[in-house]
Amino acid sequence: MKVLLVNGSPHKEGCTYTALCEVAKGLAEYGVESEIFQAGQTTKGCLGCGYCRKAGKCVTDDCVNDALERLDEFDGLVIGSPVHYAAADGAATSFMDRLFYAGGSKLRFKPGAAVASARRAGTTATIDQLLKYFTINNMPVVSSNYWPVVHGGSPSDVLQDAEGLQTMRVLGRNMAWLLRCIELGRENGAVPAVEDKIYTNFVR
Repeated sequence: MKVLLVNGSPHKEGCTYTALCEVAKGLAEYGVESEIFQAGQTTKGCLGCGYCRKAGKCVTDDCVNDALERLDEFDGLVIGSPVHYAAADGAATSFMDRLFYAGGSKLRFKPGAAVASARRAGTTATIDQLLKYFTINNMPVVSSNYWPVVHGGSPSDVLQDAEGLQTMRVLGRNMAWLLRCIELGRENGAVPAVEDKIYTNFVR
């Protein structure tokens, strides 16, 4: 089993990365592998062109397509983002918009989780924003023993946030536990049915 840990921060080894490393520790305790994927340099948002519906990849060829090509390798997804103006940063948002628009079917029924890092505030709004990708795509949401956030203006600050680091480790353990439960469910034939999507237009 393997979980994709997406670093939506432009800083490759900053506060968000530090939080994701702690999630990785929790996963490893239960024998689940993980990989941190740097997505914080995503520069373009979704164009709404529909190219990915036919091609299976985004018309903008960057790290989003790199992730799309590898989604089948992973059993779960964790998106991490710093807080910018009480919301996920632009790179994380663009990455998730395009990843789910082009590859949502590859993520269906895989557990998802979100973590946020901030100097002070805006973390819960960021978590709420990021979790919406999972709840529209048949993905079980993994929680922790508190909101999965860390605080600090630098990685060294984050390493002093004992409670925040604990929530990251617990999140990793909970993700690993749910992955094991899903595995047992599949072995016993308990797989959710997939219905064709119904689109209702209320504009008359």
